[in-house]
Order: sequence, then C-alpha cells, then structure tokens
Amino acid sequence: MPSKVRLYVDQPLAQGQTVPLAREQANYLFNVMRLTPGTVLSLFNSRDGEWDAAVAHAGKHAGSLTVTARTRPLQPPPDLWLVFAPLKKTRTDFTVEKAVELGVSRILPVQTDFTNAERVRGDKMTAHAVEAAEQCGATFVPEVAEVQRLSTLLDRWPEGRSLWFCDESRVSETAAPQPTAPAPAAILIGPEGGFSETERTRLGRLSFAQPIRLGPRILRAETAAVAALSLWQITHGDWR
Repeated sequence: MPSKVRLYVDQPLAQGQTVPLAREQANYLFNVMRLTPGTVLSLFNSRDGEWDAAVAHAGKHAGSLTVTARTRPLQPPPDLWLVFAPLKKTRTDFTVEKAVELGVSRILPVQTDFTNAERVRGDKMTAHAVEAAEQCGATFVPEVAEVQRLSTLLDRWPEGRSLWFCDESRVSETAAPQPTAPAPAAILIGPEGGFSETERTRLGRLSFAQPIRLGPRILRAETAAVAALSLWQITHGDWR
C-alpha cells in the first residue's frame, strides 16, 4: 500500500537497489510512522530525483528498503542563496524551514555586528532543512554552510552573483521599482538589531549589492526572509 512518507537518504538511488537504514531512520519509519514490510514510501537524495521504495525489512533499530521505480526527476531550485544572521531559538529553525519551502539552493548563516543568537549549530539547521524538504515535496536539500563573518563572506564574494540587501532604513521611502537580480543571486537578511552603519556603508559601495525595500513597515528578520524570497521567486525564480 502506498505511503505518504518521504525520506531523504544520502546515497545513490537506482532501480533494484537495497537501501540500509540508519538507526534514526528506522526508528522514524517503524516506531513512529508504523510502516510495515511491503509499504511503499518515497526517497530522494538531491541528485537522482524521487523514487518509490518498499520496506524490505523492519526492525526496532534497523531495516532496509528496496528501490522500485523513479517517480520524478530531480527538480533543483533556482541558483539563489539565503544569507542571514542567525536568530534566537526557534526563529532560526523557522527561517531555514521557509527558505527550503520557498526554494533556495544554499543557506549561509553569517555573524554580523549586531547578531544576537545562541551558539549556531550547523547540524541542527541541516536537520531542519532535510525535514522541510521531506515535508514540502522537494527533491533537493540546500546546503547549509558553516557560519562565518559577514565581512569575510563579502571579501570572498563570487564573481557574477548579485546580492539583494534588505535594508530596513529604506522603510520610510516612497515605493519604487525593485532592482533586478536574476540568478545566480543571493538575498541578505540582517539580525534583529539591523545592520550597523559600517556594514550598511560597505554594502552600499559594493557593485554587486543592491538595496531593496520590503514595504512600508519594519519586518522581523524571519518575516523579511519570507517576503524577500517570495518577491525574488515571483520576479526571477521558478514561480513565474
């Protein structure tokens, strides 16, 4: 019987292949979701598309699946990065989750002058990215980069990639046409306290950085990320 369960696996997928399950995966499938031998679920790995697989062996702490047929080709998101200052507690998790749902290819946490967050855990952000991809039907999980200073990232910025700099200081300006930023592109969201004057001045001088206004009200950082990603997807991404 088909199942609505989707599972990300970090290994190649092909017809007839046996996929051994890690302890955490087996616990989720057999103890939480209560899948039994013969149940069909969906697998993806960010490379080979989405595949049906049937439960071959189900144990409390181990198990295996047999890959049967590909159901969808790989559907990668646009070449769009989200660069953001980590937030407190669940708000970082929310930002990562929505970035995956809205469609980004890479997530880059940065330390800014006013970043005020607990210790940044890349493994936790990666786990949330995987879970979001499993839930939203994506066939690709964006990479979560190691946290780095914003100044360091800007020093090493790749040639040819534009940057939307979401500037809360422009909130009182009269609405104007938004700048262009076709892929490859990135969106930069500042911390709860905004960017420092030093950071804003530097960003304003960079040829690849374009300031953007997100409406007449100041948005919380996680809301700004959703708004900016949605705006980019509508104008340049795969929502068109």
